[in-house]
Amino acid sequence: MVPLEDLKTIYLMQRLTDPLLEKVRPMVESRFYEDRDVIFREGEKAQGFFMLLKGKILLEVQASEAMMIVLGAIKPGYSFGWSGLIPGEAYTTYAIAAEPSEVLVMEGGRFLALMEEDHAIGFRIMQGVVNILKKRLERRTDQFLRTLRRHPEIQNPFWA
Repeated sequence: MVPLEDLKTIYLMQRLTDPLLEKVRPMVESRFYEDRDVIFREGEKAQGFFMLLKGKILLEVQASEAMMIVLGAIKPGYSFGWSGLIPGEAYTTYAIAAEPSEVLVMEGGRFLALMEEDHAIGFRIMQGVVNILKKRLERRTDQFLRTLRRHPEIQNPFWA
């Protein structure tokens, strides 16, 4: 079983008390990936939810047959594979190890069932999800505004 201390290093789990983490812990397994191992592929049925313990994971999309674009890098303590928490969804990116990595994995459906059963877990996890999404939205908005400032020609598109 994954040590409780490992779960406490994951941002999304830090809002949970030790007794709540003990309820989560039995459904978490540790997996190891080598450099360039594919964890999941864009379009695959999303079943797992992942939390990076050690290493680095890249989220990539295939822009064309010859080009993969890196959308982001996951650092230790952060989660990925959010689609695994939405029943019936598919992954929207590739997740690829950028170096040897240890990943904590949960079956998304089981985790959702636990959050439904224990609302204290569900509420605290969803608070963390909202904070993560807020930060991502702020970062993307900032990136967009910086791009506009550097390229004033796109501020007045031809359709305006």
